[in-house]
Amino acid sequence: MSDFLRAVGNKIRKTRTQQGLTLEELAEKTELNFSYLGKIERGEKNITLLTLEKLVNTLNIPPSSLFDFNGTSQINNNLDKVLDNHEKLLQTRNVEEIKTIHSISVDIFKLLDNRKQ
Repeated sequence: MSDFLRAVGNKIRKTRTQQGLTLEELAEKTELNFSYLGKIERGEKNITLLTLEKLVNTLNIPPSSLFDFNGTSQINNNLDKVLDNHEKLLQTRNVEEIKTIHSISVDIFKLLDNRKQ
């Protein structure tokens, strides 16, 4: 797996999650297979410019934002590894289980945010 592909995939994942989109929602909006998108986000697939165009248009971001790696650090790499491990765990679950896990995660984040206030 190329470090460059992984870095671009991480940028796509980060942008998607910041916008509150699930992988399935992004797949639907881009008309791409969600499994294929998961492989892109993990850096397992090289993408065409047409696929890149679909992603940046759907995410409403400039293409250059996917190639700005100045903020990449060891912390981000560790986070990416944790996210990859979670994704592997989720791949063994059905859609209803994933929705339940997501709902629980949202509640946990709300609890954490409330503690910060």
